[in-house]
Formats: sequence, C-alpha cells, structure tokens
Amino acid sequence: MSEATKNLSLSFLGAGSMNGAILRGIIASGHDPQLITATVRSDNRVAELRELGINVLVSEEDPEANRRAAASADIIFLGVKPVGITELCEEISGSLDAQKVVVSVAAAITLSSMQSHLPAGQPVIRSMPNTPLMVGAGVVGISPAASVSDEQTKLVTDLLSGSGDVHVIDEEQQNALSAISGSGPAYAFYLAEAMANAGVAMGLDEKLSIALARATVAGAGKMLSNPDADPATLRKAVTSPKGTTEQAIATFDEQGIPKIIAAGTQAAAARAAQLSEELG
Repeated sequence: MSEATKNLSLSFLGAGSMNGAILRGIIASGHDPQLITATVRSDNRVAELRELGINVLVSEEDPEANRRAAASADIIFLGVKPVGITELCEEISGSLDAQKVVVSVAAAITLSSMQSHLPAGQPVIRSMPNTPLMVGAGVVGISPAASVSDEQTKLVTDLLSGSGDVHVIDEEQQNALSAISGSGPAYAFYLAEAMANAGVAMGLDEKLSIALARATVAGAGKMLSNPDADPATLRKAVTSPKGTTEQAIATFDEQGIPKIIAAGTQAAAARAAQLSEELG
C-alpha cells in the first residue's frame, strides 16, 4: 500500500459481508484503523467492529450517521443492499465534493443510476467483488465513471488490492465479469459438492468423500493462484495418455460439460442485466 493511500480517510456505509471483507483486507494491508469509519443500522455488530480499532456509527441512534461518515472521508464505500444504493446516494449527496470518491460494492447498480442521485460530476466507481474477499483471495472488477481521475482509480485499486486481485474494466463488461468471478465461487462449490456425492455413490464414507472433494478443489485452487498458471496446462499435466483422468475428461466432454458451463454463465450474465434494468 502506497504512502498516499495509507493517509486516506475511509468510510464504509454498511458493514455487511462484502464491505466488511474489504474493510478487513484494507486494515490487514497496513491502513491505520483510526482513519476508518463504518456505519451500521443497529448496535448488533458494534463491539465486533470496534475491536478492529475503527470508528463505528449506528444509524438507528444517529440519523446523520451516514452523512457524517461521508463528510469525513476521502473514499466512501457503499455496502448496503442493491435496492438501497440510490437512496443512500441521495442521502449523502449533500456531504460530498469532487475530491471524494464514491465506490459501490452492490451488484447490478449502474453508474448512471448512482450518478442520477449524486452531485453532477461526482467521482463514482462501480465494483463487483466476490466472496473469497473474505479470505483475502478475492477478485474485484471496478468500472470508474468518466468523472474519476486516473489517480483516484489508482488509489481505489491500491486499497482493494488488500483483499484480492483488482481489474479495471469498462462497465459494459461488468455482467460478464459477474458471471465468471462474481458467481464463480458457487460453481467451484457446486463442483466439490458433485464430486463428494459421486464418491458416496461409489461407496466412500460421506464425511471422507466431502473431505476429499474439499481438499482437492482447494488444492487445485492454490495451484491456479500463481499469476502464470494456465488452467489448460495444469489440466493436461494431470491427464496422462490412456489414464484414468483422461477417461474422466473425455466423459465430461461427451456429456457436454463445457457447453453447460457456457450456458450457465450466459444465463448469469443475462440475469445481471435484467437486475440492472429492474433496479435502475
């Protein structure tokens, strides 16, 4: 984390799973907790968050909590549910200026939807994180509005890098990214679940089969975490000619698994686009 980034004041409006994961990743990467404020609706999580050393405001007790948090921050992360994002933008609009950057971590909410509820020219970034952010191994796609400077984009990228890989993309690519990395962890869990069930069907003890599937998928993921790793190359290295793995892969191909995965991701992307229309 750069010195410029370390000195930024940050506010997290909503501290649910995604915003909470980003917050923890930023602290773990060396950011001073005293420069961080989080708002929550009730006091259920106040003690847990204050243990991190951050300032916590409760909106049920302080109706100005979100506005005060936004006014005190250089970068504001919006982490409420998608249906509440534009209302939150409206709420904090009077606390903003052109030097502050608003970052949404809510799915399906477009830049234009947020901009229509923010001051004209407000720097705003749409992001799509995924759940492995919770263990510091996430993927985040960010799409800056035209009002965001290159320097501001770099600062946000640097902050988010504490929780995983960050990719700057055009907003038109957000639905595709969501279908691959946003929904993608569920695909890996689905694969592990199917492998465990197959093991049970072949006579393995259920707990053993789950443990084997879990460790195998997690281990393969670690091998893929190398930036130079190529999935096809790794697969071929395990697939000996005329061996057991080759037979399994051939069967997967015959059953149309690649086409099924492609169809699933297309369906996810189409649903993301539909949600953007509904919420916009």
